[in-house]
Amino acid sequence: MSTTLIHVGRALTPTSEIDDAGILIRDGVIEAVGPRAGMSLPSGALEVSAGDKTAAPGFIDVHIHGAGGYDVMEADKTALSAITKKVAEFGTTSLLATTVTASPEDTCRAVEGIAKYIPQQHTGQPCGAEIIGIHFEGPFISKERPGVHPRQWIQLPSAELLGRLLQAAAGNARLITIAPEVLGATQCIEAAQKAGVVISIGHTNANYEQARMAIAHGARSATHTYNAMRPFTHRDPGVIGAVLTSPEINAELIADGVHVEEGAMKLLLKAKGSERVILVSDGLSATGMPDGKYMLGDFEVTVTNGVCRNAAGVLAGSTLTLDRALRNIVNLGVSLSEGVRMLTLNPGSLLGIEFKKGSLRAGADADVLLLDAGLRVTKVWARGVALN
Repeated sequence: MSTTLIHVGRALTPTSEIDDAGILIRDGVIEAVGPRAGMSLPSGALEVSAGDKTAAPGFIDVHIHGAGGYDVMEADKTALSAITKKVAEFGTTSLLATTVTASPEDTCRAVEGIAKYIPQQHTGQPCGAEIIGIHFEGPFISKERPGVHPRQWIQLPSAELLGRLLQAAAGNARLITIAPEVLGATQCIEAAQKAGVVISIGHTNANYEQARMAIAHGARSATHTYNAMRPFTHRDPGVIGAVLTSPEINAELIADGVHVEEGAMKLLLKAKGSERVILVSDGLSATGMPDGKYMLGDFEVTVTNGVCRNAAGVLAGSTLTLDRALRNIVNLGVSLSEGVRMLTLNPGSLLGIEFKKGSLRAGADADVLLLDAGLRVTKVWARGVALN
């Protein structure tokens, strides 16, 4: 692979800002980041001059179901490569392929397909985002807060079914959403944690005490905070109250202005701080596509003016791209570096890969994007390869 020196007006690492910065990439890895004046151009290296742009790490989406007309549950090379190519256009360079609740057989089939694809994606030149693992959104969720997940396939947590899912994932399970109040949840949380899977609380009717118990047992994330959760009230703060007041838990946020109103987003940001909010897309196959009818797993959703709903009118994921999430969160008054952190370092840290993904630092994968003054993505490198 070639050596590239990217020269930008500003680099967000994102824990620091470097003006007039250089990012030296060699063999798909960042070799150095610092002031351009202190770097020499290696022999034979390509220098990319972008003095009017801001560089940031590639975005990490830990909750996405599809894009470009394809759903991750299709789980073949055609679908998965199309999804990864489409989201890379908007700055996402790493993602967790996220399942939707389905029959155990369909889920295992899909997960086996994703697990088979993951090592294959490293053959040849990168052409899109990297699938870095699997997020199981279900089946261990609450029938009282299913969202659009098919109720007939929602299951009580069991070691047997968890074992089947983990076996199908072949070491690629990274995150699982569990409703902590349902029978068997605590044992399932402990078993998943032992297997190295991060626990996220979601699609839940848990009260405050039940949510706090799950956090005490190791839950470290909340799936699309506010959505498909027991509502907050002053005498029944519920799972939302537990998430807002527990510093050890991260909070996913769908910042599309549809799933969560501005005031609630500001409250979450104020309570959690920029270190504990993770912006996600919850994107469906309709992401990057025109309005129309699309599939989520094996059921149909309708997209009107970019908003996804099922036949009953319930919100069904989104068409949000992470560059738009960044613009939306910055428009709320969050600094650009904090917004970038919510898309890069925070999800990387949740997954324990912050030294490899989500940071502009020596030794990290060369996942880099350039933003213009309007925070639009103008160029993307994935593992050192320019994608556009």
